[in-house]
Amino acid sequence: MCGIAGIIGSNARNYQEEIQKMTDALVHRGPDSSHYEFYENAALGHRRLSIIDLSDNGKQPMFSNTKNECIVLNGEIYGYLEIKRQYAEYPYHGGSDTEVILAMYQRKQENLIHDLPGMFAFAIWDEHKQQLFCARDRFGEKPFYYAIGKNNEFIFASEIKAILASGLIQPQVSSQALSHYLQYGYVSSHQSIYSNIHTLPPAHQLIWKDGKFTVSRYYSLPAKDRVISISDAREEFLYLLKNAIKKQLIADVEVGSFLSGGLDSSSVVALVDEFLPHQTTISFGYDHKDNELKYAKEIADKYKTNHIEVHEKKSDLVSSLLKISPFFDEPFADASFIPHYEICRAARKNLTVVLSGDVGDELFGGYHFYTVENKLKKHFSYKNIIAQFGLKLYQQIKPTSFLSRKNVEFSSIMDFHLNDVRNAFNKKERDLLGVSSDYLQTYSFTPNLDSLNDIMRIDLENYVPANMMVKSDRMAMANSLEVRTPFLDLDFAEFCIQLPDQLKLNDSNDKIILREAMGSYWTETIRNRHKQGFGLGVKSWFAEENLMNLSNDLLKNPNHKVFNFIDFKAAQNFLDKDERHWNLLQLALWADNNQSYL
Repeated sequence: MCGIAGIIGSNARNYQEEIQKMTDALVHRGPDSSHYEFYENAALGHRRLSIIDLSDNGKQPMFSNTKNECIVLNGEIYGYLEIKRQYAEYPYHGGSDTEVILAMYQRKQENLIHDLPGMFAFAIWDEHKQQLFCARDRFGEKPFYYAIGKNNEFIFASEIKAILASGLIQPQVSSQALSHYLQYGYVSSHQSIYSNIHTLPPAHQLIWKDGKFTVSRYYSLPAKDRVISISDAREEFLYLLKNAIKKQLIADVEVGSFLSGGLDSSSVVALVDEFLPHQTTISFGYDHKDNELKYAKEIADKYKTNHIEVHEKKSDLVSSLLKISPFFDEPFADASFIPHYEICRAARKNLTVVLSGDVGDELFGGYHFYTVENKLKKHFSYKNIIAQFGLKLYQQIKPTSFLSRKNVEFSSIMDFHLNDVRNAFNKKERDLLGVSSDYLQTYSFTPNLDSLNDIMRIDLENYVPANMMVKSDRMAMANSLEVRTPFLDLDFAEFCIQLPDQLKLNDSNDKIILREAMGSYWTETIRNRHKQGFGLGVKSWFAEENLMNLSNDLLKNPNHKVFNFIDFKAAQNFLDKDERHWNLLQLALWADNNQSYL
């Protein structure tokens, strides 16, 4: 895991100071070494966190054998040893997965991307073509940002802070990105908070040549569901997941696992045990009665892991916020980033690489609102205008159920999901705040508005890369830790995406396929568990005096930078110690952290 940076422009050696500032800004992503390489029109920089091929043969930027190509890579190419055998004609100098991409490029050029597995963001400079080829992995595990500088330079980096550190960009806040943040609590995976700094979306590639660049999608989620029996699905599920975990255990350092005690992480730990007995597991819990440490310990005991428990008293929340929030570069309101940072910090004391159980909920149907949407889909007719009219009349006489109210309020389960689930500020509230410019999200497929599986697909294209993977990458990299996500192995994820939704959830149970395939690997207590949140809710946090003092300092000061973007008077109406309050507080912290640029 690393940090990458580059400046493409005439007389690239003149940018030595700028490229160094960019890589210095990424030191947390790669503390082991820093290096730069220059062509006449390209400057490439890299920060290294050594995982595979710890020798200098794995150093980046990495030249090809001909020196015509040079690559900077952030990520891991799982199964790269098998790929290496397929490109045996290339004269390899070392054992790194990075060099495999150079071998693929020499044979297949940009078409290599269709055969490249893993999590990655990379850029390859081709000296003969005077061309830069960039790509980002299919699910957005690794970040890639770019911008056009004041002298028409093409600038790219793993994080926005590195682009800003170049001094070649004066950022401009995007009203569309701000609106998306206020609604969902994160910035879309197709844009950044700045209108003149862009993110390369997941599953996209970028080619720069002759002062111009093009961006195109190279991969789309499988859009059709399979017809498969539960017995056949169980067998294929287990085979593919074992294979995914086996590939992701390859490293020249020890690989551990996060263990929450939930179904997903317990499954990862159970299967790791088949390949790596006596693994190290790490669990986190706040010191309150509802933490999950006791469940995690059950699995740790069952598989005799070297188990590390992190107990957090949450004694100084404000200090944590001030320390952690600058790593995001953009406003980010998922409150679980604080415990996520702490478990990464604890893991790094013993490990460099850990496996995570992330994205199980989106693949197997684990969220409670999926169950609600399944009931809405099954028991109510959105399309029946007469039925909706009757419900509206009935509501005036007698209170109706939650499902009945939602049936009247929304036109489809997709409408409900996009405009009610995980929403902080609705359209009317965003207008009051003076942010009315909406961002229209596009997808790699045409969603069926009544399909539960398509809702999960949308979460894989929206929520997972823009929220979950941002949190995972930034909090891990803040601690120079690599986090791998076996559930996003391409073969396994595609299999799960195409499973019919009745193999994922019904009215009484969630994660049906996971329970069927993995139940025998768990303890009885774990088998009976349903999803529990990571950490405490924001309502309890606002009960702390120091957090309210911070909020007052930032959000009750009309001269604060944040009120250059939202209306001060309107904001005062939303300081109710709830999710909207938290959302505004994180926005103010972002403005505070970046005030020199705003």
